Formats: sequence, C-alpha cells, structure tokens
Amino acid sequence: MPRFDFIKTPLAGLTLVQRKAIEDSRGFLSRFYCAEEFRVADFNKPITQINHTLTRNKGAVRGLHFQNPPHAEIKLVSCLQGEVFDVAVDLRQDSPTFLQWHGVVLSAQNRQSLLIPEGFAHGFQALTEDCELIYLHTAAYHPEAEGALNVADPRLNIAWPLAITEISERDRNHQLIEQDFQGMIL
Repeated sequence: MPRFDFIKTPLAGLTLVQRKAIEDSRGFLSRFYCAEEFRVADFNKPITQINHTLTRNKGAVRGLHFQNPPHAEIKLVSCLQGEVFDVAVDLRQDSPTFLQWHGVVLSAQNRQSLLIPEGFAHGFQALTEDCELIYLHTAAYHPEAEGALNVADPRLNIAWPLAITEISERDRNHQLIEQDFQGMIL
C-alpha cells in the first residue's frame, strides 16, 4: 500500500507530497520518507544531511536559500509543529518556469511535505508561533556553494501571506536579482 501521494505543482519537478497516516485510538503512524516510493518523484539520491529548525515568531521569514552546483541538492521539507507558508523559486537556466515561485501551506495537521528539486531556492514564513521544520537533504552544506535570493525582490514578487515581522540581518541583505541573471546550470 503506497504511503504517499505525489502531487505535481505548476513548476516542473516541484512536488507536493501527501503523507498517508495509519490511525487508531492510540494516535497515528506516518512515514516521512521511503527511498523506494520516492523514486517515482525523482528523489533518487541518498539523504546526506537532516536539519531541524525552530522559528519562534509568527510572521518571521527564513530564506530564500540554495546551493550552487556541484553541491546542488534535493530537499524534502516537512512541518512538525505549527504552520508555515513554504516557497520554492525555480532558478534553472533553461526552465520554462525560470524565476517563478510556488508556495504551499505545510503544517503538522495536513501532513504535507514539499519535495524541492535541484536548482530551486527555498524559504518560508511562519504562520503560527513555534514552527518546527525538518529538512532532508541530498547534499551536505557547503558554505562556498551557498546562494540566496532576497525575499522582498520585486522581480519575484512573492505574496507572503503576512507582513514580515522578523528576518535575519543576513537574509535581509541578500542582493536583488540582477537583470542579466541567467540562472543555474545543473
């Protein structure tokens, strides 16, 4: 019995994952990941790093982060507590959806995850207090490969659901996308 539904989004390769739970009077069991089942969604590399974040304040934004090749990564992002508006931006040079973004609400209650392919930037906004996320990565973090987009870049025009109440100094100071930005070659 499949434990996941893989739902395509308007951005090729970006996939919403619905986890199916087995429930009874004690609670539930929900699988976060299964290499065999995720192959159908092109998650075909081993997990090399798992990160866990806590964002305390509603309205806070983190992102938009990515790693450049050869350290580009697939990410599987899931919300363990609270609710977030999770965003991925297509940075793939020859993609028909280049510089388009897609956002979804992830929460502990909806049991959804966002499967983000290589060549995408990622960020989120906390919609509740004390949001905890878990990230499965196919590449370890390499500071020299790190890249980022400014969350308020008018070229992206991301419709954050709430006013941004908090953002790190580092994320606030990311450069705007230059007109001649060609995108990422994978």
